[in-house]
Amino acid sequence: MKTILLFMKRNLKLVLLTVVLSVALLAFNAIDSKKSVSSDPEKDKLLIDLLTFVIERGHYDPAAIDDNLSKGIYKDYIEALDPSKRFFLQSDIDEFSKYETLIDDQIKNKDLSFFDLTYNLYLKRMQESQKYYKEILEKPFDYTVDETINTDYEKLPYAKNTDELKERWRKQIKLSTLSSLTDRIKLQEDEKNGIIDEKINNVKDEKLKEKLKAEKDKKKEEKPKSIEELEKETRESSLKSLDDYFTFIKELDRNDWFGVYVNAIASRFDPHTNYMAPDDKERFDVSISGKFEGIGARLQKKNDLTEITELISGGPAWRGKELEQGDVILKVAQGDGEPVDVIGMRLDNVVKKIKGPKGTEVRLTVKKVDGTMKVISLIRDMVETEETYAKSSVVERNGMKYGIIYLPKFYIDFENQDSRDAGKDVAIEVERLKAQGVNGIIMDVRDNGGGSLKTAVDITGLFIEQGPVVQIKSAGTKKEVLYDKDPKIQWDGPLVVMVNNFSASASEILAAAIQDYKRGVVIGSKQTYGKGTVQNVIDLNQFVRGNNVGDLGALKTTTQKFYRINGGSTQLEGVTSDVEMPDRYSYIDIGERDLDNAMPWTKIDPAPFNIWDKQTNFDRAVQNSKARMAQDEHFQLIEKSARWTKERRDAAVYSLKLDAFTAEQNSLEEKSKQFKPISDYKNDLVFKPVPQDFELMSKDESFKEKRERWFESLSKDIYVEEALNVLDDLQSKPVVKGKVDLKKKIVKS
Repeated sequence: MKTILLFMKRNLKLVLLTVVLSVALLAFNAIDSKKSVSSDPEKDKLLIDLLTFVIERGHYDPAAIDDNLSKGIYKDYIEALDPSKRFFLQSDIDEFSKYETLIDDQIKNKDLSFFDLTYNLYLKRMQESQKYYKEILEKPFDYTVDETINTDYEKLPYAKNTDELKERWRKQIKLSTLSSLTDRIKLQEDEKNGIIDEKINNVKDEKLKEKLKAEKDKKKEEKPKSIEELEKETRESSLKSLDDYFTFIKELDRNDWFGVYVNAIASRFDPHTNYMAPDDKERFDVSISGKFEGIGARLQKKNDLTEITELISGGPAWRGKELEQGDVILKVAQGDGEPVDVIGMRLDNVVKKIKGPKGTEVRLTVKKVDGTMKVISLIRDMVETEETYAKSSVVERNGMKYGIIYLPKFYIDFENQDSRDAGKDVAIEVERLKAQGVNGIIMDVRDNGGGSLKTAVDITGLFIEQGPVVQIKSAGTKKEVLYDKDPKIQWDGPLVVMVNNFSASASEILAAAIQDYKRGVVIGSKQTYGKGTVQNVIDLNQFVRGNNVGDLGALKTTTQKFYRINGGSTQLEGVTSDVEMPDRYSYIDIGERDLDNAMPWTKIDPAPFNIWDKQTNFDRAVQNSKARMAQDEHFQLIEKSARWTKERRDAAVYSLKLDAFTAEQNSLEEKSKQFKPISDYKNDLVFKPVPQDFELMSKDESFKEKRERWFESLSKDIYVEEALNVLDDLQSKPVVKGKVDLKKKIVKS
């Protein structure tokens, strides 16, 4: 995950490392300031020399700079330049491949000839490609031709010649315009059949609803467009998108492309070691401030595509409930403007198009994780850090009262010890729940990508007697065991920890410790993300004396590994849930284990600890939960949906014939309707705020809206409902439960 796992205190070894590097790097003298800073080969050589020097001495387990590493750099770099294989020819690859095992030697000798070769040829191929797409879009596509396209670019060979490359461009553009054409045709049909009115009425944002109604009324006055007219519109839109893309490419300088090369080198040491160019470092610094105007979604590039990796709690995307992790953004439109194709577009540029002033509209055309296409409209808003803080709610059922604490991040301010942090805030929420007389607590760290190690230790300490929480190991040193030294137990009652595929780093430390102590039941996805490493950000500028070369950026590198108190690592394997709950990602590889250069799973000696012996019915609660889910129709439907999602995600061949493509999309939409009860699910539970939040809700409409949206999401969350069932089973005395009609739990579509 991108979130850095921060160490709980300044590690002495890292301090010494910085001193050693500072002394050793006095040899890196500054470059003559008269030389060009924007494009300076000498600066580039310095950067590579400096980067590899720091990695070799600062990384937890640096790989040898040899032929094996060279092959990995070569593969990642070429894929980064041309992920969909629409620029380079096979003859180019043949020439590049001569360097496949020489990059390590070039790094050591500060030789940039491989980069220069690829950079210059890439610029040439980009210029040639502009002619291809312009020629292709000059005339209408024939959508009656029975032909297909395979979008599995990884297995696709490079084009043998220019004619083959042009054909590849033609098919890729045809697929894009065909998708747009079917969308436009369907929109006209929906308007004609009144489906648009129904969709508008379901929009909760009143301003957006009024705008959509005005647009609909305006279109009513217009005559329906013919297929030919709509086809022409799609080509014009595609031409504009590609023109915008290539205009952006022209604005990139040598430094931008060199940054791609440098990152291909850095990231081969492990997935979390990355070079941050000056602009990237600045964006990183802004991101941790936690306040910006936009939709509140984190994105990442996967080959030529932009994928949603996280929805920020409280943001427009999170509130809208239409975007999900794993969705791929295909197009971006400003309000009712023409959508711009962002496939192949640089991530920075995609972000710029999606971000914007508060109150403005952005429309995203996305490919859902199940393969269906959808246009999602969002009103940009201020995304605030308040929604990254811990919060709690109370729910009553079967005569029992339970509390749930949601923690989106393990946050902390190391510069100000008096400021709030996750450890302090969770302790406050526990006290608030105890004051309400709760009989059990759910600790929800789903989608929590990590954060401060100190807060993970502090939070674990709220639920256990004093003892070890996590083990830390730096390269070449003995392990260090981090303890909860406070004998006080803030909550000794029934406890459930909720996790999923995206719970990582500090979340895994908390879940692993609770599981090892058998202090509570861990429920959720089959396993968590599997990130068992610690990173530090190192400013590269500090190592160059008399720096006249400009900002060199920073390096985020892996410096430590952490281990469970039982000696096992969470690296790759994550934390396996005591109760495995099916979700839509059950059959998709997501996490550290899906990365080819991830650090290996290892094991060390366990730390002495005592199993919690006050939860006598732990095993019974686990078995009861498994039995319930095996009989529950809703969980069975989720399991079926997960298998279908896997099937659709692997699909790569698309028809380029209008009738066949439309039929396929309609079939997908029809099949997806069987899973509509999953999103329509609603339990009969009422989630309420703690008194302190109730008081704030009465004074702050924005705060009230956020809390009510959270309560609403909890009332539609079958996973939370099952967590409450587990709390019932963990009670020392049997809970008298009302009868549940399983068939009523599914809302029929």
